[in-house]
Amino acid sequence: MAKSKAKAKAEQRGRKAAINGFAHEHIAAGILMKRYGNVSLVDLPLSPYDIVIVYKTEEGEDIVRAQVKTARGSVSFTGGSRGGVDRTYKSGVKTYIQSTEKCDVVIGLEPHNGSYDMYFVPTILIEKLGTGSISLNRIQSLKNNYEMLDNCKNPRFVMKKAKEYGIID
Repeated sequence: MAKSKAKAKAEQRGRKAAINGFAHEHIAAGILMKRYGNVSLVDLPLSPYDIVIVYKTEEGEDIVRAQVKTARGSVSFTGGSRGGVDRTYKSGVKTYIQSTEKCDVVIGLEPHNGSYDMYFVPTILIEKLGTGSISLNRIQSLKNNYEMLDNCKNPRFVMKKAKEYGIID
């Protein structure tokens, strides 16, 4: 009996984590939509990104691919594994660290009693860091830093700012 109660509690926690993850994707998309207009959730379950932001450029359009992660103390850069209620699902998809091949920016969404902060971590920087996560304390300068989001595909800008902010040496 105790084993089934523990399993039920774990399933309930997993269900809540899955709901929060989906909700946070929608919240991030809504916040970004108010700022940029042309923003969409990606409805592809095996996609390495959750949101697409379309920027108008002189040449036409540029697309930024964003992965949303719930941030509580740190931001995870891993993908490909199932979380929440489906975490035992075996899809053949291997866990990976986000890279410029799969995504342009990881958005750490930090909830605060009904309000939210977003940490914009370009995958250019994630590749340089070479780690699966980072403490929010270390990336405070990326909190709600829309300039970093706007330039997340510009290696010179990202590296210059990351050094200036003390995120890398």
